[in-house]
Amino acid sequence: MVIEEEGRDRMSNQHQGALEAPLATYEEARDWIEGLVPFGIRPGLERILKLMEIFDNPQRRLKFIHVAGTNGKGSTCAYLTSVLLRSGYDVGTFTSPYITKFTNRFQYNGMDIPEETLLKLANQLKPHVEAIAATELGSPSMFEVSTALAVLYYARESYPDFVVWETGLGGRLDVTNFVTPIVSVITNVGHDHMDILGNTIEEVTREKAGIIKPGVPVISAVTQPEAVAIVADTARDNNSSLYLLGEQFTETTLEVSEREQTFAFQGMFRAIEPLTITLSGAHQRTNAMVAVMTLEVMRQYYALIMDDEDLRQGLKDAAWPGRLEMVVESPRLLLDGAHNPEGAQSLAAALRDTYRYERLHLMMGMLANKNHPDTLRHILPLVDSLVVTEPDFRKAKPAGELASLVEDMREELGCTFELIIEPNWKKALERLQKLTGDADLAVVTGTLYLIADVRSYLLYNTESEKGW
Repeated sequence: MVIEEEGRDRMSNQHQGALEAPLATYEEARDWIEGLVPFGIRPGLERILKLMEIFDNPQRRLKFIHVAGTNGKGSTCAYLTSVLLRSGYDVGTFTSPYITKFTNRFQYNGMDIPEETLLKLANQLKPHVEAIAATELGSPSMFEVSTALAVLYYARESYPDFVVWETGLGGRLDVTNFVTPIVSVITNVGHDHMDILGNTIEEVTREKAGIIKPGVPVISAVTQPEAVAIVADTARDNNSSLYLLGEQFTETTLEVSEREQTFAFQGMFRAIEPLTITLSGAHQRTNAMVAVMTLEVMRQYYALIMDDEDLRQGLKDAAWPGRLEMVVESPRLLLDGAHNPEGAQSLAAALRDTYRYERLHLMMGMLANKNHPDTLRHILPLVDSLVVTEPDFRKAKPAGELASLVEDMREELGCTFELIIEPNWKKALERLQKLTGDADLAVVTGTLYLIADVRSYLLYNTESEKGW
């Protein structure tokens, strides 16, 4: 229940000043948490478990829906949250990164954590974070402290019936994986963060499947045979029931347009139709199906009360910013955070199948550590003009380097399009909009750090913060 005596002594000797002079404002609290970014991503649960122990393991009082996957985690969380809220439940939702403001990551009943509550919880955490930093464990990271703050918010301040709990990176060693959920969700597996999670789909899948807990049911939409085998084996080893898209539940598309799409759900327990969502793209039907199967499992195993009308309206009301989001109507401008090959493939499919336009003008900015060739391979054959820019972020890939890769691939793929290089993203956005006629479509894609800035700029959001 308490930290080691050595850590306690160091806290009293070295961090007394922090105790006497707590963080005074929300901005100070946010800056302190985000100031831990240099400690980086360090897979492992030692530090978060130590923090939880200090606070008497508050996570044990919460019911978690744990969501992992390469893509689609945020949208799936949005569907789950919306339906549960519509069904009359109190819901906490912890996601990352954020698009507008740091408080977006900690939601209760669809509303951000109040700034004064975040400040209070940050001050409760700070001395213990600094005490742990003085031990051999080293400092908790930004994401570890954010995760601890989320648990304190839900367990000590807001008391939700359910917590929709998104992983940050991977699963097995992800900092969110210290909880025992009532249900585990693995949306899909793809080629992202392979520098950390592994060089093959099998290695990445083993990390994602690490959220599977003994006896806890699992819902998944993984498709690759090798990924399916690993998820199925892990579920079996844990005596966990597996509900797999294409086997235990299926989707039939009924109608698709730019504004909404309708489908039928067929599960082990029953069939439900029609169901309508307003998020675009075939991948969003998949995400919605995963959410519906998750809710169906909760009805069967945990006596979740959910009327069909609440399910229908909750799915239709669900929104997720920055994913195939039309933010300007004349001429049309679409935002989509397609920052990896699978995301680009989904975007390309939507541009082919859902949207109608005479010419396609696309603006892209990427981080340096991504799989750029396979991402570009999906996009380049579709564009009439491509504006290459840089996100305002420390790990941005220089526009010139990305443009050189584009030029090489343009020749390889036999594509013809206008290539514009503009490192300043605001000037790049201006070029994009000038290119776009009334019958055309403009798209801004790439890293969510670029999407966050562009979205805030276009929607005149004065509260925008950088989306860690």
